[in-house]
Amino acid sequence: MNQLSIPENLECTYTYTVGEEHTAKHIGSGTIEVLSTPSMIAFMEHASLDCVQKYLPRGYTTVGIRVDVKHLKPAPKGAKITIKTKLVERSNKRLVFKVQALWGNIIIGEGVHERYIVDERKFIEKLRGLMKSKGV
Repeated sequence: MNQLSIPENLECTYTYTVGEEHTAKHIGSGTIEVLSTPSMIAFMEHASLDCVQKYLPRGYTTVGIRVDVKHLKPAPKGAKITIKTKLVERSNKRLVFKVQALWGNIIIGEGVHERYIVDERKFIEKLRGLMKSKGV
């Protein structure tokens, strides 16, 4: 892989709308129609992936390897959620993001998300090898 030109302190902001499919009631992680924790985490992962993807060479992507977030406040179905992600550390292929979810000016979630840069072709080949060794 060639030298990457990922900017120091890269920051991105994305907006998502809490749909029925994002609620705790729909996902099964709760019984109320509020933003589910799994959906909040998925928004954070998507934002971090998308933020860095344009700086990677063709055929490379990132995969999530760690999520450590707190879901602090609820947000109702229909709410506009802002996800902020900031690259705070880079060690070779490992990327560490500070992530935050907001509903208006209310912080509803925050934490750390790590991703790892991979060659898509090699990643899939390795997965196929694992599947073959497991008889899948």
